[in-house]
Amino acid sequence: MDKNVSITTDLDGRKIAIINDIRFQSRRGIEWDKVEKYLKEYIGLFFEITETSEKVYIGSDFPDEFSHSNDTKELRGANVKAKANMISAIGELVQIADDKVKYPDFSEKHGAKARLGWHRYTTRFGLPVYDKDGVLERYNVFTARMLVRCDEDGKLYLYDFVRTKKETSKPHEH
Repeated sequence: MDKNVSITTDLDGRKIAIINDIRFQSRRGIEWDKVEKYLKEYIGLFFEITETSEKVYIGSDFPDEFSHSNDTKELRGANVKAKANMISAIGELVQIADDKVKYPDFSEKHGAKARLGWHRYTTRFGLPVYDKDGVLERYNVFTARMLVRCDEDGKLYLYDFVRTKKETSKPHEH
């Protein structure tokens, strides 16, 4: 998995995964089946959340959920491109996740796969913006909610990244 990702800290001390590996240039026509195929390379891996020291595993349901969830289908504009391009930084996004909140599996919708409920975290990433001459101007910063299911086997499994939104604050300067 060749990628060009680094972790930096903003002026408020919050971590941002800077993604320079832009695989999808357009906001339209993202080939989500290609996204899903790429994400299948992560199955079986795990990453540790620095803030909580929790290990988050990548299960076989993650690629399909990420690529074809209702949240993904509802995204528009720059947020679609952002979600598609976050795929090369999955490990870094898990690593810098913070603001953990626990939720039950409402109506036992997911059965044994989330019998112990859900954890939601916030994670942030930046994508480069270039001028007409191809010179880096700045990074647009996005936030996303990371959904992690608590399996009955006691492990945490990455399920999806939802609510991908561009931050409206001043963009991260290079």
